[in-house]
Amino acid sequence: MVGTAHRNTGVEGVEGGVGLTALMVAAARAIETHRHDSLARDVYAEHFVLAASASAGWPVRIQQVPEGDANPLWGRFARYFGLRTRVLDDFLLRSVHAGSARQVVLLGAGLDSRAFRLDWPPDCVIYEIDREHVLAFKHKVLSELSAAPKAARVPIPIDLRADWAGALTTAGFDTAAPSVWLAEGLLFYLPNIAETYLIDTVDRLSTGGSALAFEVKLEKDLLEYRDSPIYTSTKNQIGIDLLNLFDGGPRPDSAGDLTGKGWSTSVHTPFDFTRRHGRGPLPEQNDALAGNRWVFANKPRP
Repeated sequence: MVGTAHRNTGVEGVEGGVGLTALMVAAARAIETHRHDSLARDVYAEHFVLAASASAGWPVRIQQVPEGDANPLWGRFARYFGLRTRVLDDFLLRSVHAGSARQVVLLGAGLDSRAFRLDWPPDCVIYEIDREHVLAFKHKVLSELSAAPKAARVPIPIDLRADWAGALTTAGFDTAAPSVWLAEGLLFYLPNIAETYLIDTVDRLSTGGSALAFEVKLEKDLLEYRDSPIYTSTKNQIGIDLLNLFDGGPRPDSAGDLTGKGWSTSVHTPFDFTRRHGRGPLPEQNDALAGNRWVFANKPRP
């Protein structure tokens, strides 16, 4: 796997389609990192942004944005991603430090650098599942920085439409041991059947004591917010048409499905955490974030 990453730069994997959104989120994390009241710090994020030609001119500090926080994309939307990063960082660290889970699986890992920047227990293993070219691009950028992971890191270059579960177990994942799973910014793009399969597979591979966090949208009609400043500014400023990338079909009730399988689940709006941390986006009119939900689930021990 590592050898494959050395043979190409992977740039083509992040400069179009859903891959380009990984650069957008990296830029948001970079902006958040440099804020005086930062919710989360990712010192690698700006290096991803500057390394790809598609994003080389994007801001990595809010001071580089003429309108500052009034800019819907690099202000409010970027702050959303900063808040999401903090909340999911906290979830992962709480899950591994409070229990016996030492396997962490990042589904659709993208340019996630958590293996390098979070303080993991010494026996943790971080599995990163994503397409080969995306992982290759990340490998190249981090290698040039001489970055070292803070836990054992196992990249698994495979499309989530393929047999990623088989690849995961082949790479050493132990289905008999507790695990922590994260699907951040992923399920929006999957058809109903693919999301259901992913959630069912996580359940099948997880023993008692495991945990899962994921993000969903509840809108029955995504086009209801097609004129939202977040969607229009993202399309106009950096050419990413999120509504075109999101799957427009009906969404499954993945939180309900997990509850039916015996998991304990809690569902939150991002605004819940804005209020908790004292910073982040709050509801507004014509809000593309109105239907976003962050789901946290735990599978009880027998």
